[in-house]
Amino acid sequence: MTLSLLQQQIINSYQKGFPVCSRPYQVVATALNSTEDDVISAIKDLKDKNILSRLGPVFCHKKAGASTLAAIAVPPAQLDKVAGIVNQFEQVNHNYAREHEYNLWFVVTANDAVALEYTLMEIELLTGLPVLVLPMEAAYHIDLGFNIDFQQSKMKEH
Repeated sequence: MTLSLLQQQIINSYQKGFPVCSRPYQVVATALNSTEDDVISAIKDLKDKNILSRLGPVFCHKKAGASTLAAIAVPPAQLDKVAGIVNQFEQVNHNYAREHEYNLWFVVTANDAVALEYTLMEIELLTGLPVLVLPMEAAYHIDLGFNIDFQQSKMKEH
């Protein structure tokens, strides 16, 4: 898969520190000697090719509301059905199956602790299963930004 120079620059320059302003794509375009339309088009193409999964902020959730990791022990035959119920909640993300007694894990976010508790109670009511609540005790930051050597990457393809 070939990426344009602009796409390569966007990937290496904006894995973090994306401008937060009224015209962020214009700021990126100016920094990369391009146009706002070209930057938007390049990002859309990265998204269409499933190279870019998400463009959005990462922030301290405790300062913006409440969240928790949660798990449910689901009978294996009901896993897809229960996952579908859990996925109906817009407050749920990172829903995934695990090989464990508690085999369905997900993160729930809400505006505040009361709304979080209400959502967890609704999930229990609709699934008919108790939810194990695993609130975060300590935050760990993993920097997942990587400078990609696209020339080196291309050489390994051949």
